[in-house]
Amino acid sequence: MVSGKKAKLLVFELLQFAGLVTPVFVAMQRFAGVVRQAQGGTQPSRDPSVAYWLIVASSIAYVATTTLLVWLPVKYLVFRRSGFFRERRSWRPVSLVFVTLSTLPCFAFIVASSQVQIHQSGEYDSFGELPVSLVLLSLICVDVIERIRPRRLTGQDEIATSAAFPGPALVLTESVSTVTGQLDDHGDERWTRANGSADFHRYSGPVLTSLVAHEPDLDGPLRWLRVHDPRSKLFVSGFLFWLDTVEMLRVASLPSIYLSNWLFPIYVVSYLSSLRVIAAPQSPCGPSLGVWLQDFPFLILRIALIAAFGLVTPVLYLVKNLLVTLSFVYFNYMIKLRIFNTERLL
Repeated sequence: MVSGKKAKLLVFELLQFAGLVTPVFVAMQRFAGVVRQAQGGTQPSRDPSVAYWLIVASSIAYVATTTLLVWLPVKYLVFRRSGFFRERRSWRPVSLVFVTLSTLPCFAFIVASSQVQIHQSGEYDSFGELPVSLVLLSLICVDVIERIRPRRLTGQDEIATSAAFPGPALVLTESVSTVTGQLDDHGDERWTRANGSADFHRYSGPVLTSLVAHEPDLDGPLRWLRVHDPRSKLFVSGFLFWLDTVEMLRVASLPSIYLSNWLFPIYVVSYLSSLRVIAAPQSPCGPSLGVWLQDFPFLILRIALIAAFGLVTPVLYLVKNLLVTLSFVYFNYMIKLRIFNTERLL
């Protein structure tokens, strides 16, 4: 009988593989349909189905080759934790392979379909819904799976339990009669930490240090509203992580933008924003990647789109990109300058 861990692993791997190959098949099939319609209109003497089936066969060959030569070897090395994949706490190699083998070719075929329709002076397929949605849904699926993989799917979440209640409550009360008694041999103030939770109360005379681990109060008639599980929050954060990119690609599906050269910068910055998924959630590079790979490029591009086409993108997203970029630059770089160092004035 298959154990729970093996069943979980099998389901996760099947979902990730489906997310890898399905968008590629759909995008290349739609591209093949655009080429067939374009050739049927300009060269009626030739059989347009030949080019269609060549592109479909190429997609099958591409998926088979990349799966055998890249996807499966990377998966094997990740599970064996060997070589370059031994230490991977701050980055996710599976996500890197995914955005390279699936997201990049899908975006490339969408842009190529636009160029075919521009040169043929006709609109056959704007790729407005299904292909783009499949690409983004696959990214969300891979991201959520990588986040939830270390956690259990049944019972209580062990990671959340150990983080919230690492041990029994510890209360330490210390009375010091004089000010000099508060200093140790090195002149440092005596302080205590326990389990990451401490309440430090200072008085003019004695010093009282109390360390208490508080359990959240779940009693009362509305206790069903106060329950929460971090595993369900992973799905919410997974979708919120991609909302800005979803809106940018929605703008790209507008006919006035899709059949223009503005499609290139939109898909370039959208692909750059997808590279954020490579960094693990606990990676210290995550906030910087979010600003420099998404918010700042999106800010510049949205300003240019509004100047060229009007309000094709909501102002809300423009304000979001602006505030995120300015706050990141101010609190991480500008306050370190002498003019913003108010401690010198005290």
